[in-house]
Amino acid sequence: MEMTLDGFVGQPDEEPGWPTHYYDDDFSSSMLELISGAGVHALGRVAYVGMAPYWQSSDDAFAKPMNEIPKAVFSRTLTEAEADWPETTVYRDVASGMAELKAQDGGPILTYGGAGFAQELTRLGLVDEYRINVHPIAFGTGYRLFGGPMDLELKDVRRFGAGSIAYTYTSG
Repeated sequence: MEMTLDGFVGQPDEEPGWPTHYYDDDFSSSMLELISGAGVHALGRVAYVGMAPYWQSSDDAFAKPMNEIPKAVFSRTLTEAEADWPETTVYRDVASGMAELKAQDGGPILTYGGAGFAQELTRLGLVDEYRINVHPIAFGTGYRLFGGPMDLELKDVRRFGAGSIAYTYTSG
C-alpha cells in the first residue's frame, strides 16, 4: 500500500499515479521483484477496472508480471471479467474467495485496491503481512488504511533514495 507521511492512502481528488513520482531505480527494482514473486494479484473492483486496460497495453517492466500472474478480482457487482485481462477470476465474497486462494499452492497473494478493500481484508483477519510504502508527501486529508486501532509488529524497514521508506509489518 502506498501512503503519505501524514498517513493517507488516497484522497477523492488525488493526482493519478502520485506514488510513482517516488519510484527511483532502487525502489522500482524492489517493487518489480515483489510483484514478480506473487502467486496471485488480488484486486478490488475499482483497482481492477483502472488497472486492467493500463497493464494490457503497457510495455512497462511491471506489465509482464501483472499480465502473466493470475488475478483475483473481488466485486459484488461484476459477474465476469470486464476486460480481456489474462488469468482473471471474479469472486463475489472476499472471505471465501481469499480462503480458496490461500489454500492454493504458489507464491504470496498481493492485494491492490483502495482503503475500503484494505479495511475489509483487515476486518476479516485475512492479512498476514502489511507492506506499506511511505512517500515524502502530505495530503492533509484523505482515506486511511486502517479503520481503527491496530497493533502491528515491525519486521523490516528499507529506505530509498527518493525519500520513500518501505515498512513490513505483521499483526501484533
